[in-house]
Amino acid sequence: MRSFSNLWFWIALAVMWSSASHWVLGVPYDMVLRAARFGGQAEEDLEDIVRVNVNRLLYIADVSGLWLVGLVSFVLTVLGAGGFGYDLQFMQALFLLAFPVSLVGGLSVRAARDIRAAGLSGADLRHRIRLHRLAVQVIGMIAIFVTAMWGMYQNLTATLPEILFKPLG
Repeated sequence: MRSFSNLWFWIALAVMWSSASHWVLGVPYDMVLRAARFGGQAEEDLEDIVRVNVNRLLYIADVSGLWLVGLVSFVLTVLGAGGFGYDLQFMQALFLLAFPVSLVGGLSVRAARDIRAAGLSGADLRHRIRLHRLAVQVIGMIAIFVTAMWGMYQNLTATLPEILFKPLG
């Protein structure tokens, strides 16, 4: 269960943050760029998709938000305690994937509330989505850096017999 020496973990990390950066509030970022470039129908399409995704996100947050916060907190606590308290590398890896994504989820709910409350459209809507995307990218950069540093530390401090002679059970 050596996650940090597994290529698939690093591929999953890269794909996760690439997707999080591209799909901002459930809207592909190229739609934001197209709306800014062409306006008209592209702008209307962007506003419609943002409205649908904001309504969906806020409905989920309003109906089951408290339960989701409790469940996510429980899962993160179990992963953090198991990973760092009991030194289980697989749980460390899952925690380093899940914790930053939970921050992005909270920011997404906040951005959705801001968009709905202000009734944003046009250039203001695109600006708010750009700010949210920038925040997601900053969280992603920090998360990738921390994960890479922790992963290198784990790989460099692994003892040679542990690497060469893995237990069969």
